[in-house]
Amino acid sequence: MKKIALINHGCAKNLVDSELMLGLLAEKGYEITLDENDADVIIINTCSFIHDAEKESVQSILQMVETGKKVIVTGCLPQKHKDELKKAIPEVCAMVGATDFKEIVPIVEQVLNQQNDEYIAKISEKPEYIYPENVNRQQITMGSSSYIKIADGCNYHCGYCIIPQLRGAYHSRTIENIVEEAKELVQKGVTEIDLIAQDTTSYGIDIYGKPSLAKLLEELNKIEGLGWIRIMYAYPSQMNDELINAIAKLDKVVKYIDIPLQHYSKKILEAMRRPAFDYKDLINKLRKKIPHVAIRTAFIVGYPGETEKDFNELYDFVKFARFDRMGVFEYSREKNTASYSMQNQVPKKIKHQRYKKLMELQQQISYEINQGYIGKTIPCIVESFTDDGVIIMRSEHDAPEIDGLVYAKSEKPVVPGDIENVLIENADEYDLFGKVI
Repeated sequence: MKKIALINHGCAKNLVDSELMLGLLAEKGYEITLDENDADVIIINTCSFIHDAEKESVQSILQMVETGKKVIVTGCLPQKHKDELKKAIPEVCAMVGATDFKEIVPIVEQVLNQQNDEYIAKISEKPEYIYPENVNRQQITMGSSSYIKIADGCNYHCGYCIIPQLRGAYHSRTIENIVEEAKELVQKGVTEIDLIAQDTTSYGIDIYGKPSLAKLLEELNKIEGLGWIRIMYAYPSQMNDELINAIAKLDKVVKYIDIPLQHYSKKILEAMRRPAFDYKDLINKLRKKIPHVAIRTAFIVGYPGETEKDFNELYDFVKFARFDRMGVFEYSREKNTASYSMQNQVPKKIKHQRYKKLMELQQQISYEINQGYIGKTIPCIVESFTDDGVIIMRSEHDAPEIDGLVYAKSEKPVVPGDIENVLIENADEYDLFGKVI
């Protein structure tokens, strides 16, 4: 049987799409390989969120095309640049849009049977993401934790973002289907599930008529053998009391909220088409209602029109809020977004200076917060081991792949997926060090 390799770029949401494609192909008897040299067809699932991500995806396509293999490009890049991409890299055999990956089996069959250089494309003009239920995801990264996509698409139209044009309107999955998938993952040995969507807090509005993430959490919390449930990509205006109370009271829901705020200046938030209210109240409320909560956020610096005054407002807010985890991005000017043609684009040099200044502040805050863990015992999940026997773990305050790690020693045997108590003995800006007790 023919062998298929897949290279994934971009976010965790893309990773789930890649795993669904591999599941569809495995069901039809195709052999999946992680070695591109050994494959008959290489699928490259691409990201097009910002320019740097596009560049990385394009480099990957060029490298694979050079091998002379049959290359299929899927995801956001062909959705955004279909004609330009085909002209730039004519050697690509086929392209599949961001919401058309369910067609991957017939596309692969056509590519394997194609005569001469006929080109195949399946790219919906009006993308609409409907999750393909009953597909057994072929997981690329199977470990102690796994992502579950609870919805896709987006109904917001933030000024810097192209996602609604690439993925279409917001579509939730049913609670039953998500719970079923979570149970299957637990049976495979997964201890932690991470709920993802373009915006998890809008979950259920389209099918249940109201935000239903709290209800979903209650159902997931009942699953036997599941250790942790984590919410990613929350939207600030949807953090209602029902959801906050669910996070506080449900024992398996980790006390961690990932809530990208993007800015603090009211003027810039309005220009970004984001909720423009005082986030201080929200942060205070989360900390009051959810004891020991860790809050992760992300900000964009250098958005068109951002003055020194706007940036200083953001800087002072970060000082006040003392986020446990924080990412900062320099504004990336993307075609077909509202901000692309805005006046007062901020020079690259100033963007970078602001990025550095904010990250240096956060580094200091992060160091001080981590020092506060020393002497405390906290539950941590076992991820893997270093060659010299140190256990690589994560606390409930750290999401996979983006946050810090806990490095621990243990006198007793532990296995990936176990949740163990760790006495923290040392800490730096991002990681903790201790021993399993």
